[in-house]
Amino acid sequence: MFDNFFGAASWLIAIFYSWIPNYSFAIAMVAVAVMLLITPLTLKSTKGMLEMQRLQPEMKRLQQQFKGERQKLNEAMMKLYQEHKVNPLASCLPLLAQMPVFIIMFRAIQGLNNRSSKDGTFSPKYLDKSSAIYKSLVGKTEMLSFGIDLSKTPIRAIQENFASGLVYAFLVVLLAGLYLVQQRMIASRTVSPSMSASQAKLMQYMPVAFAVFQIWLPTALIVYYMMQAIIRIVQQQYITQRFYKKDDSLGKQAQAASASAREMKTASSSDDKKNKSKKDTNNNQPQKFISKRVTPPKNSSIAPTRRRPQPPGKNRSSFIQRKNKPNE
Repeated sequence: MFDNFFGAASWLIAIFYSWIPNYSFAIAMVAVAVMLLITPLTLKSTKGMLEMQRLQPEMKRLQQQFKGERQKLNEAMMKLYQEHKVNPLASCLPLLAQMPVFIIMFRAIQGLNNRSSKDGTFSPKYLDKSSAIYKSLVGKTEMLSFGIDLSKTPIRAIQENFASGLVYAFLVVLLAGLYLVQQRMIASRTVSPSMSASQAKLMQYMPVAFAVFQIWLPTALIVYYMMQAIIRIVQQQYITQRFYKKDDSLGKQAQAASASAREMKTASSSDDKKNKSKKDTNNNQPQKFISKRVTPPKNSSIAPTRRRPQPPGKNRSSFIQRKNKPNE
């Protein structure tokens, strides 16, 4: 079943190679085709994400209103989404679509570089044996394009020859730079109330770490991701022009709402800290001891009332009557 997907990707590479017999061109054109298919989904998810950001003040208000009541909060959130016709999962669609594409392209490119167990030469998989790219690879040991062996990993190229391996290392650095530019374009217009500055930096540099990981993968994949990164930068520029250019645009409204939600969160956190501090102060403050004094103080003007001890077993009335009885 999965071989059909790998075969379709390999067939697409073979088609582009038949137009211009260059491996880098064929792989880059596949990246262009994939990004063109994903672009409508990316635009839709971006719009959905901005609509979600625009609702953040309302979401914060509901979180404060139903604090500690998870079921009621979920019901109120779903009602809010339905009223504004917002899908909270819309922003995840491109990410979900890209994962299987990554696996398919990885296996397709790996199939181009498949080596025979007998002599170590290429024996390409998932390709029609009559295609030009198959004939150009079968029996060879290198996949050369502009003097670079796309079948090699950068780490292997550096280990074999440090001087020539620097070219492969430069491609990894260039890919990391493209990812950094793309992430900064996104970060420059995104304000998240639930994300701290350190988390924002982490999200910004994560793709750079992914680029560094490419030193263990075939250079052909680096060419594929470089082309994708270039197209994404163009996409982000288009998104900025479409959603953020005007003052009343959806992007500007989302930015204002995110800033408002962030202020609400800061105010709520400050109030919680004050209440907690006040509560701790009250708990730590020693309670005032109130003495239950029987006798009045020394300087009091009220004279103390003296009670004579009563005989045991006798009540007060009988004692008074006996005292007032005349002597016989």
